[in-house]
Amino acid sequence: MTSRWDRGGGARGDEYDEQWRRLAAAGHEIHGEADLVDGLLGDTGGAVLDAGCGTGRVAIELARRGYEMVGVDLDPRMLATARAKAPELDWVEADLDGLDLGPARRNFAAVVAAGNVMIFVDPGSEARVVASLGRHLAPGGLLIAGFQLSAGRLDLEAYDACAQAAGLGLEHRWATWDRKPFRGGDYAVSVRRAG
Repeated sequence: MTSRWDRGGGARGDEYDEQWRRLAAAGHEIHGEADLVDGLLGDTGGAVLDAGCGTGRVAIELARRGYEMVGVDLDPRMLATARAKAPELDWVEADLDGLDLGPARRNFAAVVAAGNVMIFVDPGSEARVVASLGRHLAPGGLLIAGFQLSAGRLDLEAYDACAQAAGLGLEHRWATWDRKPFRGGDYAVSVRRAG
């Protein structure tokens, strides 16, 4: 299965990771997604699935904070960089459309889809992707997804319909990973809870 990401010409692997190294070296905070996940899960901890993990930036930071992590991505070049940085973590090459990590791995406290994951899946697969991610949540688990809102891509109305169909109720919606209020705009972070 291919995705919009596969058809794009952007940086991959170490080259992709370099942008984050430069930002961190310049003093920018690069762990907003991990901060939010950690803040939402608090002392409960648990296992977290990083869906569309790329080079592992979010998963590695959450593991550093004590979470049991599994990272899933379809791009072998991105996963090679993640594995090189944190070989002790569980990295899985798989498509999010129809993802099935098996019954032993369907008890995540949270699934995080950062980095615009939802707008890189193939058009028409969004409902299947959300349902697959939802099936990996423990009861009461959180699906946390942030993505750009632009013409011709997945919009919030369509995303909300996918999530509702998967039995995931809306808990929060922010404009940024640092919880700025959502009042419209070109980016949204949605937190949905499994029933």
